[in-house]
Amino acid sequence: MRGYTFYEGAIRAFQDRSLLSKILVIGTVSGGSAVAFSDSRPFQKIYGDSGEGEFKKKKVVVLGTGWAGTTFLKILKSNSFEVQVVSPRNYFAFTPLLPSVTNGTVEARSIVEPIRNIVRKKGMDIQFKEAECYKIDAEKKQIYCRTTEDRTCGGKEEFALDYDILVIAMGAQANTFNTPGVVEHAHFLKEVEHAQRIRRSVIDCFERASLPNLSDEERKKILHFVVVGGGPTGVEFAAALHDFVIDDLSKLYPSLKEFTRITLLEAGDHILNMFDKRITASAEEKFKRDGIDLKTGSMVVKLSDKEISTKDRATGQISSIPYGMVVWSTGIGTRPVIMDFMKQIGQANRRVLATDEWLRVEGCESVYALGDCATINQRKVMEDISAIFSKADKNNTGKLNVKDLKEVVKDICERYPQVEIYLNKKQLKNINVLLKNAEEDPKKASMEFDIEKFKKALSEVDSQMKHLPATAQVASQEGAYLANCFNRMEQCEKNPEGPLRFRGAGRHRFHPFRYKHFGQFAPLGGEEAAAQLELPFDWISVGRGSQWLWYSVYASKQISWRTRFLVISDWRRRFMFGRDSSRI
Repeated sequence: MRGYTFYEGAIRAFQDRSLLSKILVIGTVSGGSAVAFSDSRPFQKIYGDSGEGEFKKKKVVVLGTGWAGTTFLKILKSNSFEVQVVSPRNYFAFTPLLPSVTNGTVEARSIVEPIRNIVRKKGMDIQFKEAECYKIDAEKKQIYCRTTEDRTCGGKEEFALDYDILVIAMGAQANTFNTPGVVEHAHFLKEVEHAQRIRRSVIDCFERASLPNLSDEERKKILHFVVVGGGPTGVEFAAALHDFVIDDLSKLYPSLKEFTRITLLEAGDHILNMFDKRITASAEEKFKRDGIDLKTGSMVVKLSDKEISTKDRATGQISSIPYGMVVWSTGIGTRPVIMDFMKQIGQANRRVLATDEWLRVEGCESVYALGDCATINQRKVMEDISAIFSKADKNNTGKLNVKDLKEVVKDICERYPQVEIYLNKKQLKNINVLLKNAEEDPKKASMEFDIEKFKKALSEVDSQMKHLPATAQVASQEGAYLANCFNRMEQCEKNPEGPLRFRGAGRHRFHPFRYKHFGQFAPLGGEEAAAQLELPFDWISVGRGSQWLWYSVYASKQISWRTRFLVISDWRRRFMFGRDSSRI
């Protein structure tokens, strides 16, 4: 730290912390061999700042312990911040494996890691508060929190926290589209508690259906499982439920197998719309072979305690289907606290929080938002076209040549990624070729061009702008990016590393966030999965090989060695003994 040489710091460390001398002595006596040593206090800091009060740490409050928030905490290394974490759950959950929890393939505790375990190993000033943030006051730079009633012995308690920097990573909630009865009667699959509740409900349905004095029609109703939503979560859950019924429950309840039915409702024309059409076709064909009733073009209009009402999109006909259990998986919606915050900062008409390319909430300089609760509002090239031209035209001639453009083209592509996407889509070598093609006669194209030709060449570039999907992959990369920015904040204040400021002077402090898509999986049941990976070529696979690749990737992506070992052990247990059907 400042004001100390290495030797002064070492001497001070030995004086303040006898643990260091103990380890050194034991290590010396052991001759450098491995030493196991325990102490009641973990390493926090070797020595303090010189001159108390000279350097004041900034207060950083992190809301949420999901993919974005936890990745941010894991990668954050700078000691320049006093970090407070607030979340209603004191653990991180590996959400892609939630469908596996619903059928007992993986136990719930195998996919969670206590957040205190994660921050304890950091050796930094990080504190955790198990509470729910119900209000954000951007003007006062305060958040207001309350503990959850069912987790506090003495009832609810409320408190407020000040912040210098706020990181909002609260995720999202299930989107019901205001469909009547969904909140009261449907199951969701967003949290660990949801998966556990679904698992108990499935067992309940089979136990109820096995009771005497029930008619066959009543058994059919009780054992009719409806999944609403043909996205990855809905498809994976339907496949997991089918495996559970065929591989395990049919052996325990042999007389009920003929009454069991699984229906998947999708409002669109196909399931897995975000995947390649070949994967969509394979998934639909497999579901038909497995006996899963797939109904596309069906919109749910109402849900009661006994029936689900659907509307056929083509004919407009409304029909009602009796059911035993409904799982709702139709996308995400904004949490109330985020909606209230959006009204404060003038974003009331948006679906989620809008941020810039550096994940800063628009209109709030010291507030960052990442994960499912926010989306990047990419700046359009045509909004800044005049400023870009002026920045490149250093001599104020009113015209640009190839040399002028060459000096700023890298900054243009970094600041506006849609330019590079457009060039790749049109198979153009560089922006010079784009400008040349904008001429009426490319063969007679001049080496110089004015602003009108510049506008014409880039007029279609903004059509390539797309919002990032609300996935764990995006949230994790955003958390890692923001943590790396915080780690280099002091360095980049002095030496900015980002692209040119086309509407101002100098450069941006950091490079803007860029999402790198690695691919996606969709388990289809029966030890088969669909994989679409982003390699130098378009790699698509459906089958058992993709399922084993899925096992490998998901095992490697676990947040700790503890959860990795537990998940692999659960998979091995399932292969050997099957899934547990106990109602716990």
